[in-house]
Amino acid sequence: MTAVMGLLFDKDGTLFDFRATWGGWTRRVIEALAAGRADRAAEMGRVLGYDLASGDFAADSAVVAHTTAEIRDLLLPLLPPTDPEVLLGRMNDMAAENQMIEAVPLVPLFSRFRAMGLKIGLATNDAEAPAKAHLRQAAIDGHFDFVAGFDSGWGGKPAAGQMQAFLARTGLAPRAVAMVGDSLHDLDAGRAAGMRTVAVLTGIAPAEALAPHADVVLADIGELPRWIAAQ
Repeated sequence: MTAVMGLLFDKDGTLFDFRATWGGWTRRVIEALAAGRADRAAEMGRVLGYDLASGDFAADSAVVAHTTAEIRDLLLPLLPPTDPEVLLGRMNDMAAENQMIEAVPLVPLFSRFRAMGLKIGLATNDAEAPAKAHLRQAAIDGHFDFVAGFDSGWGGKPAAGQMQAFLARTGLAPRAVAMVGDSLHDLDAGRAAGMRTVAVLTGIAPAEALAPHADVVLADIGELPRWIAAQ
């Protein structure tokens, strides 16, 4: 069996606990754009699959796997005439300032990955600038050989463009890389590129939904070193 030589990570729900991190951002976006109108806030919550009362996400919430631009496009029809690029910039700024809650302690884990000689990448449907800000906030940005957002020139998941760019950057064969994520978008993109696929349960999707699309389902990314050793 081909050894695992590279790890390509999703960000939200994978490196960072999804509910703890993105519930606050979603609420702030809704409240800022609703401008005090409860009816507009409620409709935004419905469209995004976010319950303002409980703080829970629906399993099919657009916030889970869609790009920031796609989330913006869902909100635009609910707003007064708004410049789409200005709104996207505002949402990205709010994302960059978001307090990220680590799924597991990241610094020791990524130091271990580097000691194992692995190439490390990030493929997110967030924009590239806030993604890099989040890696800096977690003090793991120096461990990454590759960082791609939906706006980096390779598209977003579930398309395989970001995966193919990581392979081209590192020179690794597809089966030597594991795509690690918490959503079907992540796993389908990895499979489309010919990579191994690892599902983690620190997002919204349950194990039974992820398992048919993954080579393995792990509780969190902290279990990766043991899984890699077993390969």
